[in-house]
Amino acid sequence: SFIQWKEKCLLKWNGMWALAIWDRHKKELFFSRDRFGIKPLYYTEFSGEPYSLAFGSEMKALLPLLKEIRPNASLLTDTEKMLTYEGTRECVIEGILRFPAGCYAYGDKRGLKIKRYWRTLNHLMEVPKTYEEQVEKFRELFLHACKIRMRSDVTIGTALSGGLDSSATICAMSHIASKEKEARLNKDWQHAYVAAFPGTTMDESAYAKKVTDYLGMKSTFVNIDPLKAVNSLEHFLYLFEDVYVTSPIPMMLLYGELKRDGTVVTIDGHGADELFGGYTFDFLHALKDAGLHKEKMDKVLNAYIDSFPADGSNIALKSRSKGKLVANYYRREITRGLSFKKKPPLPMYMKEERFRRLDHLNKKLYMSTHETILPTLLRNYDRYSMANGVEIRMPFMDYRIVSFAFSIGWESKLHGGYSKSIIRDAMAPFMPKEIAYRKTKIGFNTPIVEWMKGPLKEYFLDLVHEKEFAHCGLIRPKQVRRQVIKVIKDPL
Repeated sequence: SFIQWKEKCLLKWNGMWALAIWDRHKKELFFSRDRFGIKPLYYTEFSGEPYSLAFGSEMKALLPLLKEIRPNASLLTDTEKMLTYEGTRECVIEGILRFPAGCYAYGDKRGLKIKRYWRTLNHLMEVPKTYEEQVEKFRELFLHACKIRMRSDVTIGTALSGGLDSSATICAMSHIASKEKEARLNKDWQHAYVAAFPGTTMDESAYAKKVTDYLGMKSTFVNIDPLKAVNSLEHFLYLFEDVYVTSPIPMMLLYGELKRDGTVVTIDGHGADELFGGYTFDFLHALKDAGLHKEKMDKVLNAYIDSFPADGSNIALKSRSKGKLVANYYRREITRGLSFKKKPPLPMYMKEERFRRLDHLNKKLYMSTHETILPTLLRNYDRYSMANGVEIRMPFMDYRIVSFAFSIGWESKLHGGYSKSIIRDAMAPFMPKEIAYRKTKIGFNTPIVEWMKGPLKEYFLDLVHEKEFAHCGLIRPKQVRRQVIKVIKDPL
C-alpha cells in the first residue's frame, strides 16, 4: 500500500496502527499513527550530527538511551494536565515525545518532518435531514463497522459492562452473525466477559446478564477481588507506565481472564460517550443550543437529571427546579470565563470556520474526542489489553462513524431526552429494550473509595506511612497522606 500510494495510503485504511517503514534506497524513515491515536508511538531525538532518533511503542524501551531520566514535573503536579496531556506530544518522562495521532512523518539525516493527514473537521459528511433517516444511516455504518472487525482467524470476545455501548456492540455482532454469510467472519465470537464488583455501587453484572440471556449465550463473570491483585499493583503500574486517576486493577484482571480463556481479540464499545454525548457533565452545554425554547431546554435537562442513579443524590437533584440548574450552569460558565487572568491560546482548529459552525454540544464533544478524555481512554485500554496480549477493536472509532458523529446536530444526540439517542434508536431492534433505553449511567470504573474503606484499608494506611512514601519527590507526601486518610475515615 505504501509503495503504491506513499502517504496517501493512510486515508484508504480503516483501523488502528502505529508503524515505521525504512526505505533502504532513499535512507528515509516513514512514521505514521492512526487517525485517533489508538496505538502508541514514542520517540526521542539526539542532538549532534548526523541527526538520529529512537522509537518504540513503550517509553520504557527508550529509557536506557537517555542521558538522564527525569520526570516531567509540570504534568505530575497538575491534575488537570494529567487528564489532557495524552492529546499533546508531552510525556511523563522528559526527553521522550509522543508521535501525534492522525499524522505521518518522513525522517532522514536532516531531521523529522511531521505532517497531519487527518483532521475530522475536514471530513464531515452530508447527512440525511430527518432524525429517522439519520438513525437508519447510523445503523448501516455501525453494523458494517462491527462486521469488518469480526474478520479474524482467532477467537473473538467482548468486554461487556451491561451499559449501552458494549451491549449495542455485542448485539450488533449477534445480528451480523445470524444474517451474514461472508467467509472471513469469525463464527467463534460468543464470548462475553463481565467485570463484577459484588456488594459495591459499581456492579453492573445484572444488566450484562440481561443482554447475554437475550442473545441466548453464556457470559463469564470475573469477580474483581482487590486483595488478590494488590500485590501485583506495582507490576500493573510498570506495564501501564503512565499516570491516571483510577486503579488499573479491574481492567488488568478482566483482560487477563480473556487471555487465559483463549480469547485474544475483543470488540468493545469505547468511544461512544465522547462522540455521541454519554457523559452527564457534557449535556448542559446543549442549553446554549436550546436557547429559550422550553421544549428543547426540557430535553436537555431531562437527559441530565435522568442519567443519575435512582438513589438519594438523584432525589435531591430532582427536587431542585430546572430553573436553578440552568442558572447554576450559566453562573459556572461565567465564573470560569472570568477566572482566566490571561486566556490560554486556542488550538488552531478552533479558529477554523468548520469548528465555529458546530453547535455548542458538538464543540465540547469534539474537544473531548480529540484532546482530552478519549485520547486518554484509548491509551488506557490499549495498555490494559496489550499488557495481557489481547487486542481491542473499536467499531465506534471507525473513521466513518467519527465523521458522522460531528456531522449531526445536538438534537440527534439528545433526542427525546435520552443521551446518545441515535445509538439507542438505531440498535434497539437488536437488543433488550430495558438496556437500550436505560438512562442511568455507571460506566466501567473502579469502586476505589469502597475498597479503601474496606479490603484495601490496611494496604493504603501502611503505604502512606512508609519511609519511602514520605521522601517521594513525585508527590506532596503530607498532603496526599491527609487526603487518603480522609477518604478512609469519611462515611460514604
